[in-house]
Amino acid sequence: MMNMQRVLKGMLVIGLATASLAAMQQSAASVVIAGTRVIYPENEAEVTVKLTNDGKTPALTQIWLDLGDPDAAPSTIDVPFTVTPPVARIDPGRAQTIRIIYTGEPLPKDKESVFWMNMLEVPPKPGADIAESNTLQMAYRTRIKLFFRPAGLKAGDAATAPSRVVWRIQQTGATKSIQASNPSPFHVSLASVEVKGGGRTARFDLGGMIGPGETKSFPLTGDVPAGADTKVIYHAINDYGGAIDAEAPLGASTEGSVKAP
Repeated sequence: MMNMQRVLKGMLVIGLATASLAAMQQSAASVVIAGTRVIYPENEAEVTVKLTNDGKTPALTQIWLDLGDPDAAPSTIDVPFTVTPPVARIDPGRAQTIRIIYTGEPLPKDKESVFWMNMLEVPPKPGADIAESNTLQMAYRTRIKLFFRPAGLKAGDAATAPSRVVWRIQQTGATKSIQASNPSPFHVSLASVEVKGGGRTARFDLGGMIGPGETKSFPLTGDVPAGADTKVIYHAINDYGGAIDAEAPLGASTEGSVKAP
């Protein structure tokens, strides 16, 4: 275990591949994760994630999970999962299946837990034709959410969780925010929120996530009155990375009236 931790730490610290400055503008990550999130039902022995190398050169990948701190070193993170293989070479046009296994440490039974899956892609060492040219070290890191879903929660209810959110306008000095309260046991991921009323529109476009039982405030760009005709138009993200678009009045949820495209 200690040797593997050293390998992972070493890759993260020194694993920045070399790319020529001339090729920088055309440079892009080659390895693609299948999906934008991972759902881990508690009753599953494992879940798998497919990585595909769409590039023209081999790539070395490192996979690890974290608790929410993107700056934490893999060797210092203690999560109740095993990832195998944690390091893999993927040839051009080929795929690699990553297995994630829950190791059984206690997690809440009445709500989802969220973790983050990281993929660091390290391109190969440059060939002799550019080895002596000016170079810049770089690597690509992709980070997606992993939701651990207890067996006692109904999977279908995750799709309706955004409709249970209660919205309120919050005024702090000269700044207005939209406050979202999530009474469900599922995480609600938002791409954006619009608030419309009195012929005006205010927006929050940075995206965010509201945990089970959590209340969060998102600062609005623009100003709208908190009147009877004011409504919230939200754009949530479902288990498959698709959009859930719906609207709700202030101080109310839209449970039972979600519109999915």
